[in-house]
This record gives sequence, structure tokens and C-alpha cells, in this order.
Amino acid sequence: MAAMKTPRSVKLRTYKGEPSWTLSSDRVLALVTRDGGHLGPVTFDRKGKAIEPFSVAPWGGTKMALKQPAILRVLRGDFFCAPFGGNSQPYRGEQHPLHGQAANEPWTFRSLQRDPDRSTLHLSLKTTVRRGQIDKKITLIDGHDALYVQHVFSKTSGPMCFGHHPMLKLPDTPGSGLLSFSKWTLGQTYHDPVENPQQGGYSMFKPGAVFKRLDRVPMIDGTTTDVSCYPARRGFEDAVQLMADPKLKLAWSALSVPSQGYVWFSLRDPKVLTGTVLWLSNGGRYYEPWCGRHINVIGIEDVTGYFFDGIAASSKPNPHTKRGYVTALKLSPRKKLAVNYIMAVAKVSKRFGRVNAITPAPGSAGGVTLTGEQGAKVNVPLEVDFLGSAG
Repeated sequence: MAAMKTPRSVKLRTYKGEPSWTLSSDRVLALVTRDGGHLGPVTFDRKGKAIEPFSVAPWGGTKMALKQPAILRVLRGDFFCAPFGGNSQPYRGEQHPLHGQAANEPWTFRSLQRDPDRSTLHLSLKTTVRRGQIDKKITLIDGHDALYVQHVFSKTSGPMCFGHHPMLKLPDTPGSGLLSFSKWTLGQTYHDPVENPQQGGYSMFKPGAVFKRLDRVPMIDGTTTDVSCYPARRGFEDAVQLMADPKLKLAWSALSVPSQGYVWFSLRDPKVLTGTVLWLSNGGRYYEPWCGRHINVIGIEDVTGYFFDGIAASSKPNPHTKRGYVTALKLSPRKKLAVNYIMAVAKVSKRFGRVNAITPAPGSAGGVTLTGEQGAKVNVPLEVDFLGSAG
């Protein structure tokens, strides 16, 4: 589907080969690609420290990129996946591309609304593999180092796995990023080797291993490794999935980078996005376009799905559903489904360490409080009620 012509007042800017819309506030500057709707790069605290946590694929804008499928050609920042995963198996005659049409095809510009304290970019996509519509709204609020992202499914039916795919680039220093999460009740490595040496890819984790601690994840050599510190294990690609405690009202994922003085974190409703897939990409793919150069990148992918196997595996009984976890939600043309998601950055001291908790801030100021492992607290202004908004 061809994208609607963007009005002259809203110009597309080409960055690393991809025409992109620009959205800004007094705190944040964000680019959104036309193809696939990839959100990146993003600069938080744009007039201060200029924090840029998201990765952009090193081949962006090169001749090699032109040979790749849209999702790999564009690959950057965060993008919305529907259905989430490889989708190598068809589902009832539907053959979806890698991470779905939402992550690959051109989005249609609808509006860029500027209000006194906020700006909202509205895009839409009419899906054809499974007929329906997805509306994307990205909002920036003055005074907030945050992205408020909403995707609304409408005019469609059937089970769907979906989620966000934020990719963060870390310093080239082992363990410079410290990971933590709200309570999870199942941790498991991917059920097969993520990569095949015969095809030029390498993995280290023991397939299908269940673990209770991120610092004791089994590897193929019989030892364990600490997944809560990254970068690590140069030359390998691996993945795990954490399923959130279904009793939670608010779920979060956090990456603290003390050496650079910030924490990146995401907030979600765990009844809508039920788990987190961690993609640990550290140069373990030696085939094109990766060529061993996609390093120090972590995907902190908050999703509803069975790993990254796609709609066929996520919509039928699988090992996660047999344990009581939800890996797909049923869409209905009679009711819209809103997937609301907040990504934000907080400045912290080098001694802050790992995030131990994210809780609603006390008093009437709103926002959240981040508590570090040494007890330090940082208040972050946010509109947390956005997570419950369907509009």
C-alpha cells in the first residue's frame, strides 16, 4: 500500500537511507521511518546530556542494505511487530513476513498534532495478509524524557501475537549495562540453538533451559552465565524469555548504564504485553548483512508471544500456555485493542547501579520513582495513566 503524501508542512528527513518523520518536544527528538515505522534514532535530554540509547544497524543507507528485506534494511530503534516473530510457518493460510507487515511496509501519514505541551504523530497501516487496520500514535510531552507509544488494532479478528522491539546500543565495555525487571515467574532460553554454525551463526545458551535467576543461565558447556550484565559473550547470539507475574498491575524492564549516567526503562500493562524476550546480539552472525559487526546490542522486547516463533506457534497450545501464560490475544472487529507502551530515560549518578524497583511516585506530582540497588531514588515525571488509555 502506497503511503499518503505527507503535507508540505511536515517534511520527511532521510537518515541512514530511510525517509523519516521528525517529532520533537523540549526534551526529546525522535525520527520515525516511513517504511516499517521504526522509531529511531531518539535523543533524550536533547539540550543537556543528549542521551541516545537506541541502536541503528551499521549497514543503514549502504548498498548492502538495498539488497535486504525492508525490516533488515531499515533496522533501528524500536518497532511494533504484529505478528511478533519469524512467522516461518503459515497460520490458516496467512503467511506473514518477519515480525509482520507493521515492521516492514510503508505507513500512511494521518496527522501531526501540536498542542501547547505535547505533540502527537498519527500513522496508520491497512494490513492485507490478515485484513484490518493498525493505528500508530507517538506522543512527546514537554518536560518528559519519554515516548508514549500506542498501537490500536481494529477491523480485524483472530488470535494475534505482538509486541515492541526496542534495540539498545551499549558501550564497548563488558558488563557496562545492568539489566533488571519487575517480577517474573518463568525464565527460559530459546528451545533451539538461536544460530546454526553451518550458516555462519553461533550461540552459547543451552536450548530450552528453565532458570530462576538471570545470573545463572545454563550454557551448552555445562556452566552458567550472567545475563543481567551486558555486553558479554562476544561472537555469539542468544535469546531468553521472561514471563511476567500475571498478578502484577504494572510491569517494567530497565537497563542501567552507570558509566554514561542514565537508565532506560519501559512500562507496560502485563495483561496486554505478557512477557519479555531478550535478544543478546554481540557479533554472532557472520552472514550478510550482519557480517560479525552487529555488536553490543540488546533487544529488550516486551511482547505477547511464544518466544519469536510467530503466530502459528503462539496461537496454539505451547509450553508457555501449558504453564498458564498467555502468548496470544484474540482480536475482534467489534472491539478495538490498544497496546500502550512507555519508554523513558532517567539521569542517574554513576553509583546508582541496577534498578531494584519502579513504583508510582508518592504524592500528587505523578510519575514514577526508580530505586537503585544502593537505595538511591530518582523521581521521573510521567503520565503513567496512559497505559490504561484506549483512546
